[in-house]
Amino acid sequence: MTHVALCVQNRGFKGSLEVRKLYRVLPDPEAADHGLVRIIDESGEDYLYPERFFTSVSIPQTARRLFPRPFRTPSRRARSA
Repeated sequence: MTHVALCVQNRGFKGSLEVRKLYRVLPDPEAADHGLVRIIDESGEDYLYPERFFTSVSIPQTARRLFPRPFRTPSRRARSA
């Protein structure tokens, strides 16, 4: 399942995050233990940001096809290539 979060704050990261924009969240339990979340930001790469900068959003399966490719989960093979 693809996880998406809405950016609600970008203090200190205005070049990397846009408020009111949806971002893809990658699972990272260790980061979560420290109050951080791994986000694919404006650079197209994944970085850690404070969890408080985001709120979780649920996208219905029928609507996911409307989102650009970065919101779709890449295959394990494609990610490691």
